[in-house]
Amino acid sequence: MIDRITVRGARQHNLKNFDLEIPRNTLSVVTGLSGSGKSSLAFDLIYAEGQRRYVQTLSPYARQFLDQMERPDVDSIEGLSPAISIEQKTTSRSPRSTVGTITEIYDYLRLLYASIGIPHCHRCGRPISRQTTDQIVASIMALRDNQHPGENADGARIMILAPVVRGRKGEFKKLFEQLSRQGFVRVRVDKKLQQLDEEIQLDRRRNHTIEVVVDRLLLKPGIESRLAASIETAMKLAKGIVLVAVVDGEERLYSQEWACADCGINIPRLEPRSFSFNSVYGACEACKGLGSRYAFDPAKVIADWSRPLFRGGLGPGGGSTFLQRSLARAAEIYRFDLNTPFEKFPRKIQNLVLVGRNPDNPRAQSVFSGVIPLLEQWYGETTSASYREWFEQFMSAVVCWKCQGRRLRPESLAVKVAELSIADLAVLPITRAAEGLKKLKLTPREEILARRILNEISERLEFLMGVGLGYLSLNRSAATISTGESQRVRLATQIGSKLRGVLYVLDEPSIGLHPRDNERLLRTLEKLRDLGNTVLVVEHDEETIRRADYVIDLGPGAGKQGGYLVACGPPNKIAEAKESLTGRYLSRSLLIPVPSSRRSANGKFLSVLGARANNLRNIDVSFPLGVLTVVTGVSGSGKSTLVNDILYRTIARKIYRAIEEPGAHRAIQGLEHIDKVIVIDQSAIGRTPRSNPATYTGLFTPIRELFAMLPESRERGYRAGRFSFNVKGGRCKACQGEGLRRIEMNFLPDVYVLGSCRRSWTWALAISTSASPRRRFPAARPSASSSAASSAAGRPAARFTSWTSRRPACTLTTSSSSCRCSSA
Repeated sequence: MIDRITVRGARQHNLKNFDLEIPRNTLSVVTGLSGSGKSSLAFDLIYAEGQRRYVQTLSPYARQFLDQMERPDVDSIEGLSPAISIEQKTTSRSPRSTVGTITEIYDYLRLLYASIGIPHCHRCGRPISRQTTDQIVASIMALRDNQHPGENADGARIMILAPVVRGRKGEFKKLFEQLSRQGFVRVRVDKKLQQLDEEIQLDRRRNHTIEVVVDRLLLKPGIESRLAASIETAMKLAKGIVLVAVVDGEERLYSQEWACADCGINIPRLEPRSFSFNSVYGACEACKGLGSRYAFDPAKVIADWSRPLFRGGLGPGGGSTFLQRSLARAAEIYRFDLNTPFEKFPRKIQNLVLVGRNPDNPRAQSVFSGVIPLLEQWYGETTSASYREWFEQFMSAVVCWKCQGRRLRPESLAVKVAELSIADLAVLPITRAAEGLKKLKLTPREEILARRILNEISERLEFLMGVGLGYLSLNRSAATISTGESQRVRLATQIGSKLRGVLYVLDEPSIGLHPRDNERLLRTLEKLRDLGNTVLVVEHDEETIRRADYVIDLGPGAGKQGGYLVACGPPNKIAEAKESLTGRYLSRSLLIPVPSSRRSANGKFLSVLGARANNLRNIDVSFPLGVLTVVTGVSGSGKSTLVNDILYRTIARKIYRAIEEPGAHRAIQGLEHIDKVIVIDQSAIGRTPRSNPATYTGLFTPIRELFAMLPESRERGYRAGRFSFNVKGGRCKACQGEGLRRIEMNFLPDVYVLGSCRRSWTWALAISTSASPRRRFPAARPSASSSAASSAAGRPAARFTSWTSRRPACTLTTSSSSCRCSSA
């Protein structure tokens, strides 16, 4: 039996061709400096090879639907199991994904509510029940058993009534005549008994309720058959509704259909899809199950309030010629300078630019409709999914007015278990939801229907609490949870699957955890190992390293200085390795010094008063300005609520007029000391394969401008856009600026080929590589072979159009559409 994973000749990325053995069925930790090759070893090599081998066991037909991985750069790997990775990535960016849907708990809740949920009328709140005739008879006969001592020993006297008219105007003379011909003797009109052979005068301008007296009888043994016949007759008259009135007592309304007899509202048969916000049968009609609607947010539309609109201030639409002309015309009429930073504009000019409204001139809308209305128009007209997704990054969610963020139809929200709707249960923290389900009392019939469902729900909730996520709620959007929380949600899902013999690879699962919750996480990882799995964790946390069975330390540095196997073995062996930087910290020979003095605040404060959003208990907090302030506490204690939901949103609303609603609080003092607020979260910074640090930080803009200023560029009329691999005309036509071409191989993994980036109409790189005596940079003519060599050495491909021959610069003019040199 193979008891270890053996890696020989690991050369992936910066790994330096080392051999390694990892014991199977253990909790192993890969540690080292950031950039030392931990993820390359764990994910890009071990996980990728395990996943690749597993996919190869499938049929060619099945493989074409899966993302197949290329073989990593390694001589051999032995002892691998089917691999599952749990990385630090947000589980889903879909606004429809929640913690409940990811873990499948919500699916079981839908089954639970469809099985034993009690429908209520969403207007009047009365319970709605659908009963057969036998069930109605049994319920009525129970009235006889519930009599108080001293009452008639034979039973209660009741009337069987058929409500044929409920709250309608009219005289109803024809109805009374029809009932008399059918043989009925009495009716109850507005709670008053009357004979049908008498003339009944009703005010036709008032609402009336008319109930036919089908039978009057005394509840006693042997009366069941007559009672059943009377109920059937009443239901035929009243379309499935019967009213049972005890003489001088209570009245009970029964229905054979899912309908409210008082309001006349019918609800469809309860099914699991009735509680799904991803189905038309359960989703709110106004928001389509999203719980919110999206609108353009001024705080996102104006990307930088300290810059002019067309110099980096405006986010979307800044490159639109129509928008530029419209704003220029508005600036001429209302006399404001577009070169002024947006924050320096008066409030009325800001309103004019954003929404086209100027209080001083009601005709402002006719001159310029506003940036936001224009964006809404473009968003509504586009049919491109990618274009709509790009627009949505400048929008913020506003709670749906109809469902108040609960996503479901009113009929579905009115179905309750233990006096809670499915939305009420999903909004509870997981710990409270688990406690409530444990206290749920079931009837014998409900026990048969729902016991297995409840066991599955409780088990999964326990797994989530076991990884320290008891503070989350099941309706929490997957897009709003951190990468660490996302990883632990998926970890809990894997524990629930109870697989054995699997290789699990995790990426820093302890990130963001309080020490109390870290202990729970470690117990969960050990439980996963004890099931018979191999757990490989990339981690920096000291407690995780000390609890591991086996530790792999990579280093000694990062990047080119990393990728070596420094030490491996149990944690105590790593602590004894003098060449291991991690070991020196474990042995306490190296320590992180605590500052002897702290920086003093500037005497100004931001004070949040009466914070009571989510689980905050009406607290007052002051944040000193001019210093680094840390907000800490156990997971779920309210840190993000205080800082992100209350403090940031309130400042953003005041400064940038953001539309996101701040969390509940009384007031915030000291806002006059703040003129800008920036949030730095864990969301991904790049949305396209062409994004890189230079484009994100803005460094690439002055580089492109510098190239556009070269004499050769000015001769050809090239602007900065000609040197962008994001713009048509500057990017390579073959690879579309990505540097690689993807070739689909159908039944084989996709092949990525480096773009040769030549014979494009711009020849942008030819400018910097020209033989002209005026060039300012050394000549460097990249060819296809040199591009491949540079990529193999870890450098990105050119991604621009390139000059591959040794000839002088191309003589292409700005009016030409193709190259005139002989090489073309």
